[in-house]
Amino acid sequence: MSTTLAAGAELDFSLAQQLTVIALCALTAFIAHMALAVFNDGVRPFLLDFIQGRTTRSATTAVSFGLSAGFIFGLGAPMALSTGVLNPWLLFLPTDILGMLSPKKWLAPILGGAWGAVVVFGLNGANNIAHDLPVDFLTAMQQMSTPILFLFTLFPVLAITKQFGRKWGGIAGVLELALVVMTMKLWPNMFAGALAMAVGVLMLIGLAVSKDLRQRRADRAAGVVEEMGGDDPMASLFSASATRLRKYLPLFMLLGAGVCVLAQMHVFGGGEATSFLIAKGQYAEAAQVDFYRVFGFIPLIATTALASGAYGIAGFTLVYPIGYLMPNPFLAAVVGALVFAVEVLALSWIGKVLGKLPSVRDSSEHLRSAIGDTLQLAILFGSLMAANAMGGGLGILVVGGLYLLNEAMGRPVVRMAAAPAAVIVGGIVLNVLYWLDLFTPIKG
Repeated sequence: MSTTLAAGAELDFSLAQQLTVIALCALTAFIAHMALAVFNDGVRPFLLDFIQGRTTRSATTAVSFGLSAGFIFGLGAPMALSTGVLNPWLLFLPTDILGMLSPKKWLAPILGGAWGAVVVFGLNGANNIAHDLPVDFLTAMQQMSTPILFLFTLFPVLAITKQFGRKWGGIAGVLELALVVMTMKLWPNMFAGALAMAVGVLMLIGLAVSKDLRQRRADRAAGVVEEMGGDDPMASLFSASATRLRKYLPLFMLLGAGVCVLAQMHVFGGGEATSFLIAKGQYAEAAQVDFYRVFGFIPLIATTALASGAYGIAGFTLVYPIGYLMPNPFLAAVVGALVFAVEVLALSWIGKVLGKLPSVRDSSEHLRSAIGDTLQLAILFGSLMAANAMGGGLGILVVGGLYLLNEAMGRPVVRMAAAPAAVIVGGIVLNVLYWLDLFTPIKG
């Protein structure tokens, strides 16, 4: 399987794509203004205090900006520029901030739509300028695709090892390696990690469900009675939150339709690995990758939504893989709306089911942690490969040095975003050195 992109990823959008992005950014800013949903999982728990009037709009905006800025400029923008594919960090984190920032309800969609216009009209100009520089750091950043795609394949192995120990982790690792080698040999046009990830995730879920069922049988045998209902304050909070979200069901259905249509247009990828797969036209593999990520996020999104009364902008993210596979935008809109309706209506039930499956809940925590660990290494390694491609040893010195400096300073830029941001800053530094006649770009 080829893991290189065509030189110079294009960010040229059709009128329909431009209007979809602008309209969706306007809608997400409006929804964030009403504290009905945000994209940043870290911001959602803070929204309960805002909804109940215990904190101000400006304080909540400051939290949103602090938790999102690094991802927007360090990950969202570099990934979009290097792949030619939009992503949720670039579109939805800024609309979280702009929606919360807006003092008036009517102003929020205007600010969101303006951000969408900046992205679709401004990004291609920045892209063209960067590709015309003597040191083309955006083309160099496409070196990140190979480590991201292949190391991401290992996230189920890490999750299994953390939750079920070395023996099961070792079995999963050997099995995944064998499946990657087999896929590369027998189906060279298929993403090599697709089958391995499928088996790894199924193995993790199987182990977790098996453990929970054994525990429930043991509890029944010991005469342990499950406590149901009662005066649990969390139960009443969850019920109030679910009722609040159901009240705005038509708005959520519109949101689901919009996100699904954007995914169907194949100018948007829901994750780091997915962006590179979409850029290569491997939509089925991209759908598979984002589908596996869903298992890591359903418990987190469901519980934070029930605890805070605010949902996720992309819901359980199921609309991403469904959108990639839809044959046309009209069907994508209908299916996306239905998926969001089912998700919002099923929130209370999902919360109750998760309460009875502690090992499955733990599996989602381990999956998210493993996804973070694999991508962190892959992005760092890929960024150093990009640094080498654009500047050899000097490029590695500048980019690696900026990354280490960020660590030493207590990570003002979040670790996941620090390396891509360092590549862009390093690229600018190398161009300045070229104009000062102190550096000769590497040809290749």
